[in-house]
Amino acid sequence: MSRALDLKPSGSPDLILNGDTFQPDVSGALYWPGQDTLIVSDLHFEKGSYFAVRNQPLPPYDTGQTLSVLERTIARYRPGQIIALGDSFHDINGAQRLSLEDRDRITALTRTSNWIWIAGNHDPEPAPGLGGEATQELIINGIALRHEPLEYLTGAEIAGHLHPVATIATKARKLRRRAFVANHQRLIMPAFGAYTGGLNVRSEAFSTLLKNRPFHAWAIGENQVFPISSNRLRR
Repeated sequence: MSRALDLKPSGSPDLILNGDTFQPDVSGALYWPGQDTLIVSDLHFEKGSYFAVRNQPLPPYDTGQTLSVLERTIARYRPGQIIALGDSFHDINGAQRLSLEDRDRITALTRTSNWIWIAGNHDPEPAPGLGGEATQELIINGIALRHEPLEYLTGAEIAGHLHPVATIATKARKLRRRAFVANHQRLIMPAFGAYTGGLNVRSEAFSTLLKNRPFHAWAIGENQVFPISSNRLRR
């Protein structure tokens, strides 16, 4: 049985899930010190090229931008293991559209540590020739890591898929930020990719998943991650 998540809404940005401490990073990655593991979700490589070949005006440069942020994050933590929580590519043919430079950058990253690709709904099959291992989901120290969060849980879970964003009202304006969101049993990761949109954590899609109150968001600012209590979040 999973132990409670220490939400720390007004203190440290660290999360504690199932007895393990996690560090939400300003890049949108999550570092797990006890496992020396860096977790990222929803990279959506080649989303730009997917729309470009369909004559939609989205510049096809997102993969390079996403890789640059990912490379800097990996260099900062130097993890022994990296887990990509699904939708690493925007579609099943995304890897075929990679430039030679971006393909080399990805394979260089998968050689630096134990890299695990978890299947997503956009990329249910692993992309060939990029290195790393592929699986549908993973359980580490009692915590399930998967792409889509399950509605009913018996243990702890880290998932992606929903691209959570938090809207915070101030006296001057409303701020909308990518966010980690969690209750006592699950943690949902923000999308890491450069061209990914977001879904407000107060939307209906989250209501069932976060029905066990309280829940909190960790909003990503320019240089810091800010814990935000659920009662401060706006639709």
